[in-house]
Amino acid sequence: MKRFNLEMAVGAFMLVGLLAVAYLTINIGGIDLFGSNYYRVYANFDSVSGLKNGAQIEIAGVPVGKVSGISLNKDDQARVELSLRPDVKIGSDVFASIKTQGIIGDKYVLLTPGADDDYLKDGDEITETESAVDLESLISKYVFGKVDDK
Repeated sequence: MKRFNLEMAVGAFMLVGLLAVAYLTINIGGIDLFGSNYYRVYANFDSVSGLKNGAQIEIAGVPVGKVSGISLNKDDQARVELSLRPDVKIGSDVFASIKTQGIIGDKYVLLTPGADDDYLKDGDEITETESAVDLESLISKYVFGKVDDK
């Protein structure tokens, strides 16, 4: 009987450990198991160099959503699908820009709210955007002397 109790205790401990690993994997990976009630808006950029699916969306340094898709539109611009929390309301005059975070250089989308009282709804488009700065092309232009001093 003691051996059975020991095996049950070890089995329960292993089960709790596996559940803890699964929980951490899901939370760190940012996976939505049961769907999400985010609403989606779109923004077109000339360049999204370095931006990836799952990148953070911030307003005033506060995470409010994530990038859920990047594709090419008919005008050969990058079309970015932004998934925002339902409690976040952004005006139709919001400004979206791609910024670099930290030393590593992770890209994220920064939303700068405007003053408009008309809010974007699911499927609407952000019209004011600023593309990512391509540091490599700036450095190569500087090295090879093609930078204008204007």
